[in-house]
Amino acid sequence: MWRILLLVGSGGFLGTITRYLCGEVFKKIIVHAFPFATLFVNIMGCLIIGIIFGLMEKGKLLDNDLRLFLTTGFCGGFTTFSAFSIENIIMLRNGEFSYVFAYLAASILLGFTATYLGMLSVNWFKI
Repeated sequence: MWRILLLVGSGGFLGTITRYLCGEVFKKIIVHAFPFATLFVNIMGCLIIGIIFGLMEKGKLLDNDLRLFLTTGFCGGFTTFSAFSIENIIMLRNGEFSYVFAYLAASILLGFTATYLGMLSVNWFKI
């Protein structure tokens, strides 16, 4: 178990650093209110996790340790949007259309609501 945690943790460490560096690069080359860096990271994370799962389906990536390092670790640290995306793709492929709709709607609505409530709670609890 410790070995798996170290694999995932080291992948997450590298993914998080890569995300930070992308943000810094975008701040230097694009000065705009639109969150281009986050959009770029989310799209790249989706591309990377898609490539990994595509390789797995073709039998080209059989090593579970490498898969965990790259998907849960690196992509998870880089962007959780990639996990969200692949989970929805898998449900679509399985014909679970109502689950996809529910997951998309709940993630967006509950995510925004939770963020807003978190911001409000600072005032409620006088933090």
